[in-house]
Order: sequence, then C-alpha cells, then structure tokens
Amino acid sequence: MQRQGKYPPPPGASDIPGLEIAGTVVLTGAQVTNVRVGDRVCALVAGGGYAEYCVVPHQQCLPVPDGVADVDAAAIPETFFTVWTNLFERAGLRAGESVLVHGGTSGIGSTAIQLAKAFGATVYATAGSEEKCEVCRRLGATRAINYREEDFAAVVQGAGGVDVVLDIIGGEYLQRNLECLKLNGRLVQIGLIGGARASLNLSAILQKRLTITGSTLRARTPEEKGAIAVALRQHVWPRLAAGDVRPLVNRRLPLAEAAEAHRLLEAGLVIGKLVLTTGV
Repeated sequence: MQRQGKYPPPPGASDIPGLEIAGTVVLTGAQVTNVRVGDRVCALVAGGGYAEYCVVPHQQCLPVPDGVADVDAAAIPETFFTVWTNLFERAGLRAGESVLVHGGTSGIGSTAIQLAKAFGATVYATAGSEEKCEVCRRLGATRAINYREEDFAAVVQGAGGVDVVLDIIGGEYLQRNLECLKLNGRLVQIGLIGGARASLNLSAILQKRLTITGSTLRARTPEEKGAIAVALRQHVWPRLAAGDVRPLVNRRLPLAEAAEAHRLLEAGLVIGKLVLTTGV
C-alpha cells in the first residue's frame, strides 16, 4: 500500500518501507538502559525496515522470544502489537467469549486466531479457499468460513453470534459484521481493504447496545507503542516461548527480491507472512 501511495509514512518517519524487523543491536543511545549492544531483538518501526540497519525507538524493542529464530521473529511485531491492542485492549476480549476474525490466514488474522484461542476464546474465521480454511482450523479456529461459498453472517448468526468482530475489510462488511454480534458486542475496525465507506442501519447498534471502535498503529508515539510492548512482554511473550503461539512464516526471500514478495502478496498467494532477509 505504501508503494502504491495509499499508506504514506507519518511525519518524520523514514520513507523506506518496512514496519517490523529483527536482528542484533549494534549501537545504543547514551540514555538507553533497556537494550544493550549484542541483544537479539525484534522491533516495531514506523518505516525503514527494508534495510540492513535500522534506527528504532528503544521503547519499541522486545527481546527475540526463547525458541524463536531471529528470521521468524521479524514476523512478530506489527501483527502482535496490532492484535493485542485492538482485540484485547480496545475490544476487551475475555476467556469464554467468541470472536470472528476476517482474513484468517493473513498476518493479522493468523495472529488473532492463535492469541484468541490461547486466551480462552472461541474463534470463527473467514478465508477465501478450502486450503486457507484448513490453515485457520489448524491455528485454532472452531469454524472456518469460505466466504466465496458461504455467507459468513448467516453462518455466525446460525451459531448464536459472537462477542467481537475483528475486521480488516471494511466497506460492505460493516452491516453484516453488526448482524454477527451478540448483545453488547464489539466491532473493531483495523483495515479498509474493501473500502472506507459503507451505509449503515443504526437500529442494530441501539437494540443490541453495540460498540464500534477502531485504531491505527503506525502514527502513535514511541511512548504509546512502548506501553503495548510492555503488555506484550508480560502476557504474550511467555506464550511465544512456550510455543502456544507462533508467527506464521510462509516464505523467506532475500531483500533484493522485495518486488517478488510484493507480487506474491498482491496475487493473494501468501498464507501468513513473508520475511525479507539480509544474509547477515
């Protein structure tokens, strides 16, 4: 999206693409105490990730989880920061509740399914093929819905509805998402792949006491992102170390093949994440 001019860097951020990295710290600022030279870290950045060296606000660094290779840790930050702050902090998903995750085999979707399942929620997920639906089930979804063959809203309503919907699509999905929600349900909008505009019948919001919320991550301050990092280290890093959740890495490509990585993404051929490697 950034390459296409649809996702410009925030003011002051590098215009080099790439929002998540992993590697070894080679230099720190004089006031930095939480990260040391030689540490293996993964980090969320506002830009500059397609590079051999990248400057990172120290608050946005986390140690590479035990048992996770550096190259796979590069696939953690963006999706785990996004899913944690939206699904658990904004939507307040709790054990015993249910959630519908759209785009179940995307980076966001695969992370959301695993984390929701790990924290005791029942997960429904949408995907565009039987192969992708099977991946959703393996990740922990109780029911995977092929949206090309089934009406996801009808399926979820038939199962009694869900407490939370995590949506990266937007557009015409809005009304159908609200139809999926139970009383006091929450819709969290974090993407607009299907468009930024939709018509809406407001009565469902009143009758079911629904909450519609959403957020973006990239333009937040280092302090805000640092607070999310603290929560992740406390609640999620032990799950990563135990192997309960994992970044879903589809393929590793050399940095020089970034254009090929973009072609694969645009063709819809990727399940999970692609990682670009520098060979160091």
